[in-house]
Amino acid sequence: MKVKNKYVNRSRISEKKFREIIKYFSLDLNAVQIKELTGLSRQTINKYLTAIRLRIVELSILQSAPLVGQIEVDESYFGARRVRGKRGRGALGKTIVFGLLKRGDKVYTEIIPNCKSTTLQRIIKGKISIEKRHPF
Repeated sequence: MKVKNKYVNRSRISEKKFREIIKYFSLDLNAVQIKELTGLSRQTINKYLTAIRLRIVELSILQSAPLVGQIEVDESYFGARRVRGKRGRGALGKTIVFGLLKRGDKVYTEIIPNCKSTTLQRIIKGKISIEKRHPF
């Protein structure tokens, strides 16, 4: 049996039409405009656009899942060299990037306004899930 569309199970449209819908979706066209360009019904277009949007939401939820286990935390400063006469980390005019790393898995980075402990702790608490361990 020949499969018509490898992207959608039991689809009645071809891969070519599906790729066309994706292309027009990425160009931010509405369902009526896509209907006119593809020759499919508006209901069919709405069905596929809804499925695409749901898949995007699923993937964004998976990517924003909390980090679990041993996490490394660090901040870095990006910008010009230290300005002479300024003390401290030499961060005047530099962009501060804070990062969390789960080795071999995920990385989360965020540009932050300052390196105060309250700012860093808020990010850490929002992105790390506490793993329950047995005492033995």
